[in-house]
Amino acid sequence: MILALCVDDKNGMAFNGRRQSMDRLLRADLLETAGEKPVWMSPYTARQFHPAPANLRAAEDFLERAGPGELCFAEFPPLAQVLGRAEGLLLYRWNRVYPADRYLDFDPAAAGFRLVQTWEFPGSSHKMLTKEVYAK
Repeated sequence: MILALCVDDKNGMAFNGRRQSMDRLLRADLLETAGEKPVWMSPYTARQFHPAPANLRAAEDFLERAGPGELCFAEFPPLAQVLGRAEGLLLYRWNRVYPADRYLDFDPAAAGFRLVQTWEFPGSSHKMLTKEVYAK
């Protein structure tokens, strides 16, 4: 699976049981990256996608169900437990600091990921988003 995650400048992911932010153009980029392949996520995360694309797969156990080459959009840690199955990582950066009480629970480099591409693109609710693509 390829993990897709959103973090703030301090690697924050969530606050008080909710996502920090969301962005329509980030979701569009995620779906474009997936192409025809399934995109796994929690039912909570799936509510952002209206109408739901045909390749969206929502399940409580989405981290276990995502297969090789399939995107897995996760908004909440813990994630370190599934890194052995992850063959890649898409890290979207909000480029700002939000309140957070849940943080990314691994360092990509220490987990064996290497950064292969980075680019910025304008978001719908954020002036600029950064997308980092990592491979193992």
